[in-house]
Amino acid sequence: MVNVVIDTNVIISSIFWEKGNPHSVIKLAIRQKVSNFTSPEMLSELSKVLRENFGQPEHFVESQVSLVAKYSRLAKPNRKVNVIKEDPKDDMVLECAASCKVNYIITGDNHLLKLKKFENIAIVTPREILDLI
Repeated sequence: MVNVVIDTNVIISSIFWEKGNPHSVIKLAIRQKVSNFTSPEMLSELSKVLRENFGQPEHFVESQVSLVAKYSRLAKPNRKVNVIKEDPKDDMVLECAASCKVNYIITGDNHLLKLKKFENIAIVTPREILDLI
């Protein structure tokens, strides 16, 4: 099983755009073709983005967060990192990935993508992971 951390931006894209690579990545996680790890901080960010950036009602936010929690393994990162200077909140993705020793971080975030790798964890786009699996 390939272990991954799917970044919030990929999850958001999957929710609102059902035709595309992000949605295909989420389907892999739902069907347990990949094992996704997330953290309480990442789930909180998902709630906040759905509520504040997309104006979604509370019942929708709760159902989406619940779905992500259902197909993911919840991790409590055991250390802090300070790597992404341009957007420090992106560090939570690296913290989750490093704590769980995943194979890939799947993201559309340029701050993360330009790293290419973090502690032997490849940082890839949804398209790249679909090509690999």
